Amino acid sequence: MTKFCDMVTASFTGLLKTIFWIIIIYYAIKFLVRILAPVLLQQVVKKAGQNMYERQEQYRQQQAGYTNANTGTESNTEKPREKKKIGEYIDFEEID
Repeated sequence: MTKFCDMVTASFTGLLKTIFWIIIIYYAIKFLVRILAPVLLQQVVKKAGQNMYERQEQYRQQQAGYTNANTGTESNTEKPREKKKIGEYIDFEEID
């Protein structure tokens, strides 16, 4: 019966070893993050810039397509229609 009780209770040296390894692992991770974080952030910023550049190029291509489509099918001599006037614009002011 005493053998079972000895196996269940933790030793003080085992506790110290566990705390020691937790501290070592914590500082190792902290050190690696300081080294690798700038590299990872640089790649994230580079990827974001590349995505923005691609979107801008797509937008420019779309705009070029719209202007080519408008100039090819319609003549520029036509006047655009006026929008219907619905009512007057009234500017309200606050009174203190």
